[in-house]
Amino acid sequence: MTNGPRTAVLYPGSFDPFHLGHLDIASQALAIFGEVVVAVMHNPSKPSGMFTIDERVELIRSATSHLHGIRVEAHTGLAVDAAQKVGARCIVKSLRSATDFDVESQMAHTNYTVSGVRTVLLFASPELAFISSRYVREIANYGGDPSAMVPSNVAVALAAKVRH
Repeated sequence: MTNGPRTAVLYPGSFDPFHLGHLDIASQALAIFGEVVVAVMHNPSKPSGMFTIDERVELIRSATSHLHGIRVEAHTGLAVDAAQKVGARCIVKSLRSATDFDVESQMAHTNYTVSGVRTVLLFASPELAFISSRYVREIANYGGDPSAMVPSNVAVALAAKVRH
């Protein structure tokens, strides 16, 4: 950890695209911790994505501009390294299902073992818990309208992206 002032939490993810479930978790984390760094990460085990890292950062900045205390940054490498770089006390992750719990608990234990950085798990609001970036991308790619699942700026960007 850094010796200077510490950021409350790091909320890492690929956020491709950022949806209302992500916004809900960022808002919950902000209400609890007072300061959140949303870390847009590249996950090599996932496809390259619909939006570039820079596009995701800008979309999230716009979608969270009304929330004072949220900072959006791009990071590479491990989430624990990003957490240590920004001086975060912990990592925030979200849970939608029991499957998420299995994956996230294993990752949380591993992260703590290798870095000492703890993970806090937050539950997505029930009305948003079904939303997945994968499904948002699929709906958009097949000409559907995912606007009920994403911030308005993301809906506009999705529509523009699939037109090309």
